[in-house]
Amino acid sequence: VPFPAISCAFNEYCNFLVSDVGSRESVEIATTLRESFGPDACYLAKLIPNLSMIFGDFDDCDDVNDCVNAEKRLQYLLCRFVEIISSFSPHPIVLFLDDLQWA
Repeated sequence: VPFPAISCAFNEYCNFLVSDVGSRESVEIATTLRESFGPDACYLAKLIPNLSMIFGDFDDCDDVNDCVNAEKRLQYLLCRFVEIISSFSPHPIVLFLDDLQWA
């Protein structure tokens, strides 16, 4: 999975979301994200640091040495993140990753 490219794209999305802080849609998205992820948000924020602008500061996440479960958790959280943000958009969300062979 090209995590650096995905991280960069969703960091930009979070910047957009925070810059549009007064809109009803941005508030709804942020609220839904907070409610959906709960304490697991800290794991996703390690990949998408700008999520901390939406969630606030996190207490330390439990560092899990189990790499298999950590990867599965991250993949699930990313899928859930995309599902939530796309549910608020009347248009399809397109994530264009160019030069994936270099990721």
